[in-house]
This record gives sequence, structure tokens and C-alpha cells, in this order.
Amino acid sequence: MTKHFGTASVRFSNPPSIIGAAAIVGPKEGEGPLASYFDKISADILFNKDTWEQAESELMRQTIELAVQKAGLSAEEINYILAGDLLNQNSGSVYGARSFGRPFFGLFGACSAIGMAMGLGAMIVDGGFADNVVANASSHFCGAEKTFRFPLELGTQRAPTASWTVTGDGAVVLSSNGNGPFVTSATTGAIVDLGQKDVNNMGAAMAPAAAEVIKNHFNDLYLPHDYYDVIATGDLGLYGSKLAEQLLQDSGFDFGERLVDCGALIFDNENQDTHAGGSGCGCSATVFAGYFMKKIRDGEIKKMLLVPTGALHSVVTIQQGETIPGIAHAVAIERKM
Repeated sequence: MTKHFGTASVRFSNPPSIIGAAAIVGPKEGEGPLASYFDKISADILFNKDTWEQAESELMRQTIELAVQKAGLSAEEINYILAGDLLNQNSGSVYGARSFGRPFFGLFGACSAIGMAMGLGAMIVDGGFADNVVANASSHFCGAEKTFRFPLELGTQRAPTASWTVTGDGAVVLSSNGNGPFVTSATTGAIVDLGQKDVNNMGAAMAPAAAEVIKNHFNDLYLPHDYYDVIATGDLGLYGSKLAEQLLQDSGFDFGERLVDCGALIFDNENQDTHAGGSGCGCSATVFAGYFMKKIRDGEIKKMLLVPTGALHSVVTIQQGETIPGIAHAVAIERKM
């Protein structure tokens, strides 16, 4: 019996259980409305390291260590670590994972990394290739700004559509054993590029990809539009999320208040001056591993679709005048089978 459905979806015959999840963030995220849902808030954005990049790796190391501990496992019981970040050659993840000495997959999906990691990790576990897998994603405001926008020292004025890269890491332990919540299905996104070139408006570049993967998920699996309690896109922010909502409505999908965005949730824009909201690999990873996982475990959410989004540009492609391709990956999480 095939596990593949429609254009790009899989339904797991032995759905992996999420047996551990952890979210650690920086000081600005700790001042936001979701502060109480994070496992740890660091007062030091450098995490006692010398560089932003070292700080991100340390952030990742601490978060994975905590997630594995909460799962009741040792590092030796983790069969694979799947992780992604925004730094060149996934260096944040590479240097963060090296201390564990476990088999490692470095993933590039930009800010959609946690969706890619959870989807692939679930396939590995469901396929019988592993018992325990860590899915992880991280980002750091200072490292991302230096890489993709401007040196912080310039004090460059931010555009209203610009987002604020989350300093944070979210880690999830997927297992062949456990009582849930379960990863029941996933839809892999295709690259969607409608010609957007503004690096300060990544929500617009990613919104079409988010709408496309959500439509594919519902159509591939023949799901009623009210199947999920929550559909959470990754980091489209205040502007991109409205665009995605309009694109879905134009295609006959009206989810109302059930459609939310992690980038719009993590900060208080009025008081924190984050313009379009949160972004970065750590955005949807921390909001899911912290905020949504607590609501799922408490029974407030029984079924949700997590749709992390990513802008697949690089410093080089932007300088060469290329457009910004977008991608999104959808992962279904259900409290009970």
C-alpha cells in the first residue's frame, strides 16, 4: 500500500510520536507575548560566546540537549539529527551538532527548516530506519542581519515590510514509541517564484508557496476544510500572512481565524517595533516547540497543520538581481490517533 498521495503528500502508516520538544530564545523574544511558553530565555544574546555564529551553535546545542532530556533519552539513543539554519553551509547547525557525535543531516530550507526536518524525520521513523530522530532549526538576529541585510553598526532604517529574525532554536524528538502527539502526514512544498525581488519583504516572496502547499495538502489527502483546529504558517509576518490568506480565499479555501502565523505571534509589534513580525528558522521552530506543543499537550489543540515557510535566496543571488524563490512544507500533528 502506497504512502504517497496526490501531488506531494505522504500519510504515515506508523505515525511517529513527538516525545520531547524544547524551545530556547534570546532576550527580545523573551519580552514578547509568548515568553511563558519557552523553556529558557537567555539574557545574553551571545550565549557566553565570542561571536554571533558561535552563539547560534551554542543555542542549538543547549536546545537539543534539553529536548532529548525531556524525551527521557540519552544522546546515544538518537539515531539521526536533522537540522538547518541561515548561516553559510549550515555552519550554525554543524558546529552545534558536532558535540553529540550522532549521525547528522544538514538541511537547507531557509526558514522552512523545521518543517523539512520534521517531515523527513517522520519518514525515516515511519520507514523503520530509526527509532529516535531529532528535528531542529535555529536562527540568530545578529548573524542573519550581517549576512542578508546590513551590518548592525550602520543602524540602517528598516522598511515597514521588513521582519525581525528570531534569536531562537526549536528542537523536536520524533520516536517510533510514545503516546503522542503524532506526526500523521506531511506535504512537501515545491519552489514557487512569482518574481519578488525585495529582500525587505520576504513575506510576499513566501506567501504563494505557503498557499500552494496548504492547497496541495488538503486536496491530496481529501480533507475537509475544517479538519484542523489551527493552521500555522511559519514566518510570513503581518503582511505576508494577509497575502497568503487572500490567495487561499481566491482558491476557495477560507480558514478564518484558524489560519495564523508564527511570525505574527512571537512579537508584540506595537511595543517591540518589529515591523512585519518575526522571521528566521528559529521563528516557527520555537513557536511550535514552545507555544503550540503546550497547547496540544493541554488538549486545547487536537489537530494542527504546521507550515514553515522559507525564502530561498542567497547574498550572491540578490546581488546578481535574481528573484526570491519561496518554499513551504506542511506537517500535520494530531494529539491522538
